[in-house]
Amino acid sequence: MSVNSVKILLIEDNLAEARLLQEYLKCAKFQQFRLVGVQRLANALEELQKDRNESHHFNVILLDLTLPDSQGLASLEPLMRQAPNLPIVVLTNTNDDELAIEAVRLGAQDYLVKRHVTPELLARSLCYAIERKQAAETLREMNESLALENQKRMTELLKAKELNQLKSEFVSTIAHDFRNPMNTILLCSGLLQSSGDRLTEEKKLKHFRLMQSAIKNMAQLLDEVSLMSQSDSGRLEFQGRSMDLVEFCQQLLEHFQLGVGEKHELDFVTNLEAIFGLWDESLLHHILGNLLMNAIKYSPNGGQILLEIIGEEKQVIIRVRDRGIGIPATELPKLFQTFYRASNVEDIPGTGLGLAIAKKCTETHGGTISVESELGIGTTFTVTLPWCRGEAFGQ
Repeated sequence: MSVNSVKILLIEDNLAEARLLQEYLKCAKFQQFRLVGVQRLANALEELQKDRNESHHFNVILLDLTLPDSQGLASLEPLMRQAPNLPIVVLTNTNDDELAIEAVRLGAQDYLVKRHVTPELLARSLCYAIERKQAAETLREMNESLALENQKRMTELLKAKELNQLKSEFVSTIAHDFRNPMNTILLCSGLLQSSGDRLTEEKKLKHFRLMQSAIKNMAQLLDEVSLMSQSDSGRLEFQGRSMDLVEFCQQLLEHFQLGVGEKHELDFVTNLEAIFGLWDESLLHHILGNLLMNAIKYSPNGGQILLEIIGEEKQVIIRVRDRGIGIPATELPKLFQTFYRASNVEDIPGTGLGLAIAKKCTETHGGTISVESELGIGTTFTVTLPWCRGEAFGQ
């Protein structure tokens, strides 16, 4: 034990026995004791509450199990709740051994029979109780630390497992999506090589266009993979320049219009003639390009695809609305996860990267993206971007 005095909270309603215990502690040769006595449990709880704000805290509680406002084991629980780190030594009468043993089982550190107490026994019991409690607290803290460490390691292992699974899915998906255009290129090039002299110019041109389309699809897939890599490594950055968002969207929509058939109707709506500001053209192309591509792809029966831009005071709201197959409500929260595809896409091709890329690009642009959908009715994606106005803007 420390050479500093041990501060004891004595809970004893018999003043004569309290004075006797105090005299016993004065006789201790190897340790100094300071006694604070109360006669009721309620007073003890008040002292423990005040003790929290003092620099010299109690070191141990000496508890009589027979009090005016509490009897037996009922005194133990509120004390342990109020001061869980303090050791408790209980005082019993000669015929209370079973009660005292039960108190120790419930958390007290030791018990003393009043008629058998001596100065040496009292001092030794209090000091040992403090040491045992400190050892128990140290062990508890070590166990908690070990449990947290094990939990941390388990979490890391699970994350590593998820990462490995994600990598495996990534490799499998990319390999599958590369295989289709590569097979197209091999097939067309083989036909042109072996039967080129027997093919009409029209069929040759058709094969060349198929090869060009396959190469374009592969290049787009590589671009998506590269962008995801930049985002994951923190290298995807906003690079804004002054431009008109309305003009950009009109040109993008015209580009998509060339590639869709008559059954799709691409419409553009805006509340401003021009929206000049600092925009990252590359990020916008990935955001709106993926949203428009999905709107067309998942509207196999055609219908209207609406691109709407609303310029507000400090932000721009962009909506892409289709009348396609829709998305199950339970799957909407997962929609922007990498490689995730809704369960109702059936045989419509896709990598599951487009919406994840749109989300990452939107966030890099300082904005947010959300989705609303109803099965069989259609889907609306809403992108909200901060608007730093340029020198000219529409009114």
